[in-house]
Amino acid sequence: PDRLNVIVEGSKVIGDMITESNLRIDGVVEGNVTVAAKIVIGRTGQIKGNLTCGDADIEGNVDGLIKVEGLLSLRSTALIVGEITTSKLQVEEGANFSGNCKMSNAGSKVTPRPAAQPEENVVY
Repeated sequence: PDRLNVIVEGSKVIGDMITESNLRIDGVVEGNVTVAAKIVIGRTGQIKGNLTCGDADIEGNVDGLIKVEGLLSLRSTALIVGEITTSKLQVEEGANFSGNCKMSNAGSKVTPRPAAQPEENVVY
């Protein structure tokens, strides 16, 4: 993940993208994007398709389903249309989001508490 793939402004990719390392998009991607590490979508960046990644920092536009295992940061210039599933969400004032958001802590296990038992010899 120490390497960086960049789609620069003025570039357009049509088709699905899969990468193990970090990705920055300042151009347009029409297709699904899968990033094992972190993705940064700059102000001029657009994804028209589904996004699956470890972490995401979005300043641009995404139209599709977004699934982030870690932290999703929506910057003030972000425009999101679709559904979000993430474990952590950070939203700056001015960010636009239209759709549903599901918070999921799939990595952390919660142990359910046993139901409380009424105590004997207690006056209520």
